[in-house]
Order: sequence, then C-alpha cells, then structure tokens
Amino acid sequence: MNEPVTRLPDINDIPLSAPLTWLASGWRDFWSAPVTCSLYGILLSGISAGIFLVLYTTGSASWFFVLLGGFLIAGPLLGMGLYHAARELSDGRKPSLSGMLWVRAAMRRDQLLLGLLIVFLYFLWTRIAQVIYALSTPQIFREPQAFLTFMLTDPAGQTMALSGILTGGVVAFCNFSLTAISAPMLLDRRFDVFMAMATSVRAVNRNFYPMFLWAVLITGLTALGVLTAFLGLIIVFPVIGLASWHAYVALVRQQGA
Repeated sequence: MNEPVTRLPDINDIPLSAPLTWLASGWRDFWSAPVTCSLYGILLSGISAGIFLVLYTTGSASWFFVLLGGFLIAGPLLGMGLYHAARELSDGRKPSLSGMLWVRAAMRRDQLLLGLLIVFLYFLWTRIAQVIYALSTPQIFREPQAFLTFMLTDPAGQTMALSGILTGGVVAFCNFSLTAISAPMLLDRRFDVFMAMATSVRAVNRNFYPMFLWAVLITGLTALGVLTAFLGLIIVFPVIGLASWHAYVALVRQQGA
C-alpha cells in the first residue's frame, strides 16, 4: 500500500497544444477497449436523454440549460470509471465494465467530500439561474420552442441568456479549476481531497492558457454530443474521460509513484 505523502506534488509546464494530445490519447484508449467504453457511454447517454425526455414531457423546458450546466459541473465525478480504465490501459491491462462501474479506489471519504463540493456548486448554479430567470420574465414556458423564441428574439431573453452564460461560465470554470486534476488524482490513495484540489488549482494557474483551451474543448465537445440527440455522448464522454487521465499524468510530476 502506498504511504501518504506530506507535500504537494510539483506541476509540469505544458505546451498550448497539450489538450489536443490528451484527446488523441483518449481516442486511442477508446479504440483499445471500444465495447467497454461504448457501453459506459451508452449508459450515460441514456440517463441524459431520459432526463431531457422527462423535462420535455412535463413542460419544464426552461430547466434544460440549467441541467446541461450541471452536467458539465458533475462531469469530473461521472468520469471516475473512465480514469480507472485509462490507468488500466496504461498498465497494459484491459478494463472491465464492472470495474469501471465500481471503482474500489474511489470508495473513500475524500471522494464523498469532492462529490459534496460538486453538489454545492451545482445548487449554487441552479439558484443563480432561478434568480436570473425570475428577473427576466414572469412567464413560465412549457414548450421548448416558446422558451427558445423568447431567449433568442426578446431583448429580455437575450439579456437572460447572456447573464446565464457569463455566471454559469464563472461557476463552471471554478469547478473545473478544483476538479480537473483532483478527480483522477484521488485514484491515488496517497493524496487526500484537499491536496488534490490544491494541486488542481495550481495546475490550472500555472498552465492557464492550455487549461482554458482544455475547458473550451470539453464544453464544445459535450455540447456537440448533446446536439446530436445525446448519441454523440456515447463516444464524446468516454474520450474526454480517458483524456482527463492523460491530462493528470502530464500535469502532475510523478515522484515515487
């Protein structure tokens, strides 16, 4: 069993193109275990599509974008099985679906604390979204088309959309800074959640532009996956999750691992 460490690990400097290298590595990993990774992606895509269907049928269309923001916030935690798969592939082993769904290394108090932080940030985002919505219009839109028409053509709706994007972006980037490295880092039991989050923030701060590009790529690819009726998430989410493990390995200097 690895002994706990008492100091934060060093952070590597990375080039601006590094996120593209991580995506390429994630793509290779996906095709090294295509069935297992696809099943993981199908599960997540199915859950996402089911939530959207419930929103659509219950006339809660305006909540879709809030939940989409929540999906981006919760993504690092949902990818735990994929970090495990990438590590297995790096060690020359084939990951199993059961091993990805039940990651023993993630069953610890530190993982719970990180999850609680993500839940807090998500609820913070939903409350902000509710305030912005309430200040923008007294109407409750039951149909997606009516809500989109208001958001795109009405000045109040456009202001609402811009305010939501800006505030949601700030919350999402704060979450990204705290979890981009900490989520995969917690698979290494030598580090606790506070060391992992501090390392993640340091990695983003030291390599701001490459990490900002990484955040943009994650957001853009996730949006693309959603816009393809969630089918794109079957591939997009596993590739991003696998690539996130390679991001951790590239950013955090491995000493005595």
